[in-house]
Amino acid sequence: MADHLWLRGRRAVDRARLRAGLELPPALADVNAHRGLRGPYTAGGTLLRAVADDAFARCPELAARHNTELATAAPELAVSVPTAWATLEWTVGDEQRTRYYSRLHTRNIANGIADFLRAYLASLGDAPRTLFVDNLHHADPTDRELLAVLLRRQDIPQLTVVVGTGMDPVVDPPGEVAVSLADVLPAFARRVDCVVESDEVEDFVLSDGTTDDPGAFESYSALPPDERARRHDERCARLYALGEQSLALGAIPFHAVRGSRPEAGVQAVKHALGHCRKVGLYHAAASLALRGRELVVRGSGDWWHFTEAAGASLAVAGRAEEAQVVYASAAQVADGVPQRFRLAHGTAMLHVRHLPEPRRDLVRARDLMNRAVALAAELDDPEERVFHSVFARNGLALVEMREGRVDEALRLIEEGRTALDRAFGAAEHPLLRSVLRLNRGLLLGMAGRDEEALAEHSANAVVDPGFFEHHFHRGVLLRELGRDEEAVSAFERVLPLCPPFPEVHYNLADAWLELGDVRRALAAFDYVLELDPGHVPALVNRASLRCEVGDSHGAWDDVRAGLALSADNVHLLCVQGRLLAEGGDGRQACDVVSAALRTDPDFAAGWALRGQIRFETGDLDGAVADFDRAVALADSPEVRFNRAVVFEKVGRFGDAAADYRSVLAVSEDVDARSRLDFCLRAEGVC
Repeated sequence: MADHLWLRGRRAVDRARLRAGLELPPALADVNAHRGLRGPYTAGGTLLRAVADDAFARCPELAARHNTELATAAPELAVSVPTAWATLEWTVGDEQRTRYYSRLHTRNIANGIADFLRAYLASLGDAPRTLFVDNLHHADPTDRELLAVLLRRQDIPQLTVVVGTGMDPVVDPPGEVAVSLADVLPAFARRVDCVVESDEVEDFVLSDGTTDDPGAFESYSALPPDERARRHDERCARLYALGEQSLALGAIPFHAVRGSRPEAGVQAVKHALGHCRKVGLYHAAASLALRGRELVVRGSGDWWHFTEAAGASLAVAGRAEEAQVVYASAAQVADGVPQRFRLAHGTAMLHVRHLPEPRRDLVRARDLMNRAVALAAELDDPEERVFHSVFARNGLALVEMREGRVDEALRLIEEGRTALDRAFGAAEHPLLRSVLRLNRGLLLGMAGRDEEALAEHSANAVVDPGFFEHHFHRGVLLRELGRDEEAVSAFERVLPLCPPFPEVHYNLADAWLELGDVRRALAAFDYVLELDPGHVPALVNRASLRCEVGDSHGAWDDVRAGLALSADNVHLLCVQGRLLAEGGDGRQACDVVSAALRTDPDFAAGWALRGQIRFETGDLDGAVADFDRAVALADSPEVRFNRAVVFEKVGRFGDAAADYRSVLAVSEDVDARSRLDFCLRAEGVC
């Protein structure tokens, strides 16, 4: 594993001097992560722009494989890769966009960038490289997440990461955090503190507000307001002239809002906000929207634009309580139907999707969504009336889905589809139609109508083939239907359409395992745990699979890691029991599995495992009782066979013969046939 470093110092120049005295591998890139420069992915984008030309020359396939990651983190590279945004949500205006990226999209992008760097560094040979990233304490949450991923990934051995921060503790952004830099940094990087402080002076405006020199801000503050504005105008014009989109997400709005033309500042913030929302950079979008609200007249059209964006972005970023505050303050000045509609719908969705479970109120969500349906009917434009009415009914269907009222949710979806068909042509509003079809497919799956659900997702995959979720849902349903080879094809169709995310690789691993390809299954589980070391189901399945192939050390590692995350996980406890039994400690093995069964008395596999352990330790009556319970909960040929062996041992040949017959009714098991013949002879039947 590379020896990552964490350099701490009060000023960037101090950290640079400290770094200059270290012996490190050659530099891959040297970047400033301060979000004031280029907003989200200031560090990630700078890194990618630095290596892209050489990476594309050495590994041309990387441009297509990682197009979403590259175009999102470094917008300037969008012209150098196949389009990342060809799905239906990119064909409609902001007012009709009904599908956005999830909160975890940036975690997936971070892992995709890590994969890009792994492939690029491999093309350079085995020589190590160093990535220098300073001002990480001032970085956007996207860069914090990216650096946390690069630090914890164990599959990029050529990369040494050296990060620089101030002296204060590194803290995570507000809201839900997928990968915690505050946890990862001290765990994976060796800390080195600066002991000498610099007295160099910097210019506040030319640093784009990122300098950590207190004297620079004092000098700037002493300037007359008109002179400050003039300097910001001049710097803003120079940055605009560079024509780099990422500057429009950081330094340009910083200067524009401090310049001499207030409207230019509003437009700069609005442009950056629109970009960040569209590509799923929600923390930045929330900050821009909240800043925009401060720049405009309360209750104006622009204020409502920023308010709606702030609430929605905060919600998806895992900051639903802050979104509630935004919506509540807006409700005090809402006097139009469109505004009241958006507040009702947005607040309802907080209770449906975004608030922590204990704070969700589905009764309130239903009331608010019904209010949204009623308000949609009051809109002036007839087409907007239909569109927003269908949109609100889809939200109401989500409430019904959360409460388990699948039939009512399906009725609302069908009602919406009928309304669209009646008011619009078949080719109009394809995105909303696709969203309705996707939700109908999910509901049909919940109702156990898998073939119908598969048909919906398959139809969506034809209309919107570039949207990965359609293929993912097809794969899940195909697995449910036992069509594992087709499921593998569906999951593999997902891979080139989006950054890597753990669930598709987890499902691929399970499908490969079902098909008997242990090598591919293990590799897929390994990759899942590179993407998300806390993925407990993958730890469970890899531990079990490692047991099967005789890798007891690896299995123990997975069990310990998994139980540290989920101490009562019955699957992990049973793997632990199995490992203890294989190690000769049958008594402790039995105790561990018994603990699992106290947690989940209906866990059939646990009863079967304890029955096997009891049999092997000589407790034959206990083994019979456990196998009886396992058969009662989930009858299977394997459990029947094992119970039959115990029946043989205790002389219950008739019962053993009955179990062997059950096994042979579904498979021609040679051992079962031989044992059945023995039992029949022992009973005097033949």
